[in-house]
This record gives sequence, structure tokens and C-alpha cells, in this order.
Amino acid sequence: MPTVADHLIEQLDTQGVRRIYGIPGDSLNGLTDSLRENGRIEWVHHRHEEAAAFAAAAEAEITGELTVCVGSCGPGNLHLINGLYDANRSRVPVLAIAAHIPTEEIGSNYFQETHPVEVFRGCSVYAEQVSDPKQMPRMLRIAMREAIEKRGVAVLVISGDVALAEMERTPTQKITKTNPRVLPNEEELERTAEILEGSRKITILAGAGVAGAHDEVIALADKLGAPIVHAMRGKEHIEYDNPFDVGMTGLLGFASGAKAIAECDVLLMLGTDFPYQQFYPQDATIIQVDIRGEQIGKRTRVDIPLVGTVKDTAAALTALLPVQTRRKHLETAVEHYRKTRTKLDELATPSKPGAAIHPQYLARLIDQYAAEDAIFTADVGSPVIWAARYLTMTGKRRVLGSFNHGSMANALCHALGAQAIDRQRQVIAFAGDGGLAMMLGELLTATQNKLPIKIVVFNNSSLNFVELEMKAAGFVTYATDLHNPDFGAVATASGLKGYRVDDSAQLEATVQEFLAHDGPALLDVVTDRQEMSMPPEIKMEQAKGFALYAIRTVLSGRGDELLDLAKTNWRQMF
Repeated sequence: MPTVADHLIEQLDTQGVRRIYGIPGDSLNGLTDSLRENGRIEWVHHRHEEAAAFAAAAEAEITGELTVCVGSCGPGNLHLINGLYDANRSRVPVLAIAAHIPTEEIGSNYFQETHPVEVFRGCSVYAEQVSDPKQMPRMLRIAMREAIEKRGVAVLVISGDVALAEMERTPTQKITKTNPRVLPNEEELERTAEILEGSRKITILAGAGVAGAHDEVIALADKLGAPIVHAMRGKEHIEYDNPFDVGMTGLLGFASGAKAIAECDVLLMLGTDFPYQQFYPQDATIIQVDIRGEQIGKRTRVDIPLVGTVKDTAAALTALLPVQTRRKHLETAVEHYRKTRTKLDELATPSKPGAAIHPQYLARLIDQYAAEDAIFTADVGSPVIWAARYLTMTGKRRVLGSFNHGSMANALCHALGAQAIDRQRQVIAFAGDGGLAMMLGELLTATQNKLPIKIVVFNNSSLNFVELEMKAAGFVTYATDLHNPDFGAVATASGLKGYRVDDSAQLEATVQEFLAHDGPALLDVVTDRQEMSMPPEIKMEQAKGFALYAIRTVLSGRGDELLDLAKTNWRQMF
């Protein structure tokens, strides 16, 4: 008779799962042994379970299919939590198998005992414990269905002895993902079309929900004469082949995107949960389209809520609308974007000999020499800003990050999962020095599993974005220094091809060699610590904060930092 673990692996095999990410442990012995016997599902061995969860999330994001990570009892499965929070908030289908202590010991404060169902409830759409082998087939199907249909994390908690218990052989069944069309009713569409038709200054804000709806959104923008601003998660889906693109808004964005929103009469939000309230217009009519009605109105006042898939709702509105002939708002926004884009590109230049490298220049070179279908991952902080501003989308490229959860150290971990899908496709991680150091052991995951990821380290010897936030709030920077090793040498010692560059003159040739290397590689680049990633618009409180920071820095005896800051960023002011 098969064991519970045998059935689990057989069901995953039937589902088409091709990889399981994790670290083994005695409470997982039943599962890993069944996996060994199966031979068709790859075990991707990590050095930290958090990275395993991030990797599974990346695979789910790229493929849209169910992925799996596992953790042994107690501390092992607790390590999954941060990556699972990221997966759940990114709305990707992940099944986590959380091993538990022996059944007879539950409730006795046994070695490594936790309460996993309670612990995982906050980062999942489903979390239940399998206590009897008879439960397993149905609970596994339910967990998979919940993860797939709700696009989130499902957790099954299984004690090691239950996983090894025998059960009646039960047929496995693939859970088929549904792809429904959801439309607002005719009255709602007609009312929306009437408002849009009567408006002259409409701006579209596009988020992750525009995935698969590129052509429909472009057609709608053309009818409306509307510029398209995107959130970070919308970048890969709508930025390419888009004559209406005016860039991003928010903390990662730049002036043209913020201006197009600030000056509109109607803001049409398509599949976005953009979180920063300060970047929404104050007086405009706001229309929000989302497949999840509960998401509407969370960030700003919404005048017209529409529940629907973006692809179908945009097509339905386009069919109802005449062509807007007054396109001044669009023309002004596109021209402002052109000028803003030119200024950003002017910052992506080599530094003088002996000076630290401008991170913009590094990001531009990576973009220039990366493959047309490269997958990029970016750490939270300054690396994601350079990714947002300097990576060019092609319709084939992908960009992953911890855009909702905002965790450090995601870039390397996401890259491992993205690369495991296809070892021939180029995967490039934009890593901060702080983020890389936090999960440094995962370099060994790349070499052990023969994952040829390319890691670019923006090495400014600081928690750079934290410093920027301190300066903006008026604080003297403190506790943000990082005393780093030569990450290129560390990479070499870990089995990767390591590079280190501290002069702009060497960078372009090294980037080309680095990206062409046949195998995992790491490029450690010494970038300018004082390079400021300016927000799209400087608020009065931020200006006051920087002034207060300057005064406090001088009084603390660190006035030389202000000189370095001014020297580095002088070119941004003019």
C-alpha cells in the first residue's frame, strides 16, 4: 500500500509540478524518499527555507502554475514564512508542505513544537493539518484548488508519522485552472463610457492586472487620448510597444508619471492596488477596475467601482467609446515624458577615473547587453529603483521583485526559482549589498543545482535606501554602514565566476563578459553611496527634512558627507 507521502508526490506529479524547493529533515523523510522513488520531480536543495519559498514564488509568477516548497518541523517550516508572505501578497499559487512533530507529542511542548496552522494563517489563503491518512486525498485537492483559484499560498501541515502512514490507493486528478471572463453589467459600462466620453484629460494607471491585456489597454488609451502611467508590477506588461507610455509614478517613478496623474480630470485605474495615497489626484473623478471587488477603494476615494477582468472590461469600454479628437493632455504628457526620459538617460554615464560608479550607468549597461527575453529580479531598495528606471521591456522580458511585501534579499532567491524553470534562459538579479549578504549562503544553491544565474551587486557599502529615508526625514544617517568583503572573491570561493569593478572604464567590457559566462556568475560593482534616487516630486516636508538633515550633519561633525552628496548629485539639479 502507498504511504501518505507517496500519494502526495504522485498527485503533484499528476498536477505537472516539476520541482520542489526546500531543505530535508527527519520529519520530511517520508516525502523525500517518495520523491527519490518518483524520479520525475526535481529536488532543488536550498541553504535556507526562506529562499526556497521565494524561489517557489518566482516560478509561480513566471509560469502561472502551482509550485511547491517544503519545510521540516518547527524552525524549518517557520523559515518559510517570509517567502510565503511575499508569495501570498504577490498573488501567486504556491503549495507549502509544513512538516510537524510526531502526532502523539502534539500539545506536550515537545522538541521543536510550534503551532503551524496558526502561524501560517496570516500568510495563506488556506492552512490546515492532515491528522489522518483518510483526509489526505481530499485535503490535498482542496489545498491545491485554493492556491490555484485564489492565487495565493496554501499550507498543508503533516506530521512525519502521518506522512509515513499507509493509505488506500486513491486515483490522482489534475486540478484544472479556470480562466473566467468577468464584466461589469451594461448599466455600469454605459455610465463609465459616458463619463469618459465627456472628459478631456484622462490618465490611465496600469498595474499587474493588465497582464495579458496589453493590446486591449492600448486600444482603450487610443480611443480616450489618454497617457498610460504604470505601477512597478505593471511595467513588464504595458511599457513595451506603447506610444502612450509616460513612465511610472510613486517612490520608484519619475516626474512625468506623477504629473500625468496630478493633472488629470479622470483617473482610470486598471488592475492596480498602487499603495501610496500621496500620489493620487485630489480632485479628479476616479474609476477603478479590478477583478476583486474588495480591493476597490482601499487607497483612494473611488467614484465608479467596476468589478471585471481588465482585458474584457477594457475591450467592452473601447467598443462603446468614440475616438477622442482633443488630445492635448496626451501630447503634453508624452512630451514631458520624453524630456524626463532624456534627463534620466543623461545620468547613466561613466564616472571620472577613480570615482565610484554611477548606479544608473551600471543599470543601463545591463539593460543594453541583456537578452531580449531576460528575466530580471530586483532587491527592495535602490536596486529596484534602477531597475524601474533603466530596464527596457520588450514583451518577452520579465521583472520580479518583492513589490508588495517589500522584503530585503529577494533578488537572489527569486532568481534561483526563475532559473530552475529553464537553465538556458538568462536570469539577472539586481542585488543590493545588504540584500546579498543577508542570504549569501544561497550562492551555494546556485552552484549545487547548476543554476547559471547572473548576480549584479550594487555595492555602495550601505543600506542605501534606508539612508535616503533618514535624510528625507531629517535624521543624520546612522547604523547603515556595511563593511563588505570583495563579493567577487566570495563568489569565486563559492563556485561562481566572480568579477569586481571599481572604475567606469572597465565596466562595459566586464558586463559583456559577465553576461556571456556559461554558468553562475556574480559582478560586484562599487557604486556611489551618495547617488540620490530622487522621488518624482519633492514634497515640502521632504525638503524640510533634507534641510534638517544638513544642519544636523554639520553639527555632528560630518559636514564632509554634504560635500560628497552635493558633488555626486549636482548633475541632477540642472
